[in-house]
Amino acid sequence: MDHTVVERDLELRLILSPERSIPVPARLAYRSDDPYAVHVSFHINSDFPVHWTFARDLLVEGVFRPSGHGDVRVWPTKSEGRSVVLMALSSPDGDALLQAPTAQVSAWLERTLRVVPPGSEGRRLGIDDALDQLLAR
Repeated sequence: MDHTVVERDLELRLILSPERSIPVPARLAYRSDDPYAVHVSFHINSDFPVHWTFARDLLVEGVFRPSGHGDVRVWPTKSEGRSVVLMALSSPDGDALLQAPTAQVSAWLERTLRVVPPGSEGRRLGIDDALDQLLAR
């Protein structure tokens, strides 16, 4: 089975306070051989990139309405009149609040949904085939 990778480089903003944010180069990645997950890498040009992996569904939902709980929360809002998606990430190393342009995130998500439509993820993993073989015995 062919594996497809859908990547998008974009600039996120790390929110330091209501008045201050700094740009953070990031890469969104989706792999059809890991169909339920999205991978986000921050500080991609540095010696110490930071990688996060979470459910694609969480990001898809978070573009439209608050989504997630615990380590990863995503919700839509407006910033200076533009639609943005906020991602709150919590880890033992600390917390980060990142802002991404909704249009770029949505365009990238649409590409991932064309590669692996929602609901077909299990077939990509071959779970259905494995179950069929198991039950056929």
